[in-house]
Amino acid sequence: MTELERKIKAKIPGPDTGIEVRHTICDICSPGMHCGINAYIKDGKVIKIEGIDGHPSNDGRLCTKGLSNRQYIYREDRVLTPLKRVGKRGEGKFEPITWDEAYAEIAKGLNAAKAKYGAESVAFYSGYSKWYRQMLRRLAYAFGSPNYGCESSACYTAAFMAWKVAAGEQGRPDMANSDLFLGWAFNPFYSSYMKARRAMALKEKGLKFLIVDTRRTPASEKLADLFLQPRTGTDGALAHAIANVLIQNGWIDKPYIDKYVYGFDEYAEYVSQFNESNIEQLTDVPYSQVVEAAKLIHENKRISCNESSAPLCHHRNGLQNYRAVMALTAITGNFDRKGGQLLSPHSYMHVGCGWEAHEHQYLYETRPKNVKDPVGAPRFPLWNYLEGEMQAMDMPRQILEGTPYPLRAVFALGMNARMFPNSGRMFKALESLDFFVDTDLFMTDAAKYADIVLPACSSFERGEFKPYPGGTAWYTSPVIQPLGQAKSDTDIVTELARYMDLPDEQLKEGYESFVQKYILDDLGFTVEQLKKVDLPIPVCKPEPHVDYQELDKGLKTPTGKFELKSAIMENHPEWGLDALPTYKDPLDGADPEKYPFMFTSGSRIPNAIHSRLHGVPANRSLRPVPTADMNNEDCEALGVKDGDRVTISTLRGSVTVNVHPTHTVPEGLVNLYHGYSEADANSLLDENHLDPYSGFPAYRSTRCAVKKEG
Repeated sequence: MTELERKIKAKIPGPDTGIEVRHTICDICSPGMHCGINAYIKDGKVIKIEGIDGHPSNDGRLCTKGLSNRQYIYREDRVLTPLKRVGKRGEGKFEPITWDEAYAEIAKGLNAAKAKYGAESVAFYSGYSKWYRQMLRRLAYAFGSPNYGCESSACYTAAFMAWKVAAGEQGRPDMANSDLFLGWAFNPFYSSYMKARRAMALKEKGLKFLIVDTRRTPASEKLADLFLQPRTGTDGALAHAIANVLIQNGWIDKPYIDKYVYGFDEYAEYVSQFNESNIEQLTDVPYSQVVEAAKLIHENKRISCNESSAPLCHHRNGLQNYRAVMALTAITGNFDRKGGQLLSPHSYMHVGCGWEAHEHQYLYETRPKNVKDPVGAPRFPLWNYLEGEMQAMDMPRQILEGTPYPLRAVFALGMNARMFPNSGRMFKALESLDFFVDTDLFMTDAAKYADIVLPACSSFERGEFKPYPGGTAWYTSPVIQPLGQAKSDTDIVTELARYMDLPDEQLKEGYESFVQKYILDDLGFTVEQLKKVDLPIPVCKPEPHVDYQELDKGLKTPTGKFELKSAIMENHPEWGLDALPTYKDPLDGADPEKYPFMFTSGSRIPNAIHSRLHGVPANRSLRPVPTADMNNEDCEALGVKDGDRVTISTLRGSVTVNVHPTHTVPEGLVNLYHGYSEADANSLLDENHLDPYSGFPAYRSTRCAVKKEG
């Protein structure tokens, strides 16, 4: 082997090897992370990836998901050209067409629905990724439809709504300056590994952790000074019991409450019913541990709490659960206080970076007037009041039932029908549409139902503006050419708007114009400057925090205070929603004799996020078959051992999967990981078992039965 051959084999960059290192991001998981990647390129292909040292998100590290990017973008089932359906919906039979032909078909299909039923009969929907959503919303509005919606109808938005109700905008944990971190459903080791590294470092410096989770997790084992394990969906009751102990013992900040908190007296009276007499029966947490948790909070004055977007909210009582936990920061005087929860204005895509952009203006300035309410508005009035967009969990019902008006066409970027409760119903809805467009990197199960499938780029094949907390930002450039005829999502939206000559000149100017005018102009930077630097750079210096400054100015709530009792809901009694963060039983109405177990779906695993990466062989090999975690004692009672087959049944259906006995889940709980098409966990869920406040599905509180097979 020659020296050059050795260097090429070792993937050493240089002019002699023809290997170049270019910079991009991993966009497989949440926009809150998007880690920096060094992409090693040879002959136009990615041959190696590693993390970027000093990057504000990952500082040179990559998790299992990030390390999968090379295999992910070169999957054999990449969609490489626009496709037109030639078979029945769901068969997956398509023929390639040109982009011009695709745009012509899309314009024809969307306009036909508009002409027959009205613009509101067309929905514009976004799954993953998320970076293009502002433009997709404006596309919907330019078309004349109020029906823009996204997967955040089941992820994150309920938590954001809870913050809006209580404080007007989101409060984020000042973890680095805390004495105690309240990690409620906090397991970054699986969902956000870079945050786990920071948490471990802070623990070494003395930060204490109170971890609350239904399951034992790496966070409970590695971080917790105290671990509470409530029954799934009972988080609100547990939070109220802790609050009651704090109040009864005078371990609260009464001067702070008197000045900055609304509704405390009614709240204190309400939480008094969660006490020694009933809390263990309600939550499975011994009262002695409730008292211990309250003492830990009292003894560590600066308390912050994580903003987990899913486990607390994926119940029929989800938004109220979240409000109950948030209340603990208010009654202890830790909202708008160093080391507690700090208000964090959204700079872009719900990421607080130290400046306020004009993203909200871009989103809403073209919203059509005098149109019908978006999908889900009558069922979920608080959602409609706070978010003003389609509650997508109601989309399959409206497609199939046609009330309060027909919904006959869907233009989607990244549709995943398996995320919907009773997912088979969503497939039926897609099958019944007059016209359906899906855009994706891969031929997914949902895409097989589309009339037109459009090929999307990965983050390696396009540019994107990306800000980070602390005031840094960058604008990535493509590190490889788009595979086949793939296009970026924003180019697709822009080109379709131009093709249809929709009445939105700003939209037709494209993505870079949006970033420049609505974000960068105020910062004194240009897109070209950021592109030239090609790495995150400081674009602003966040103002230092001053305790209670935002509270003194007045929060963006009707009272200007932190609201334990919501004035919004108080002022709208016709909604039938409780102004206090009341607790209600999360479980469905199934007979506990027939369905003795509790079923949860939606937990994270290290090698995938939702259904993403199940198609990457290396990742799939880490958990190759659908598997349910059950407690060792339950497995022994059923006579099953590791790898045996069991059938899980609910009122909505059944799936047969492998079983894994473990101590990490409590007795009576069945935890099934989602995203597997051959055993779809969400097919077991009741589509009507939704949170009346947010419309979120009850992924984590459904009764089920388990039977051994074979």
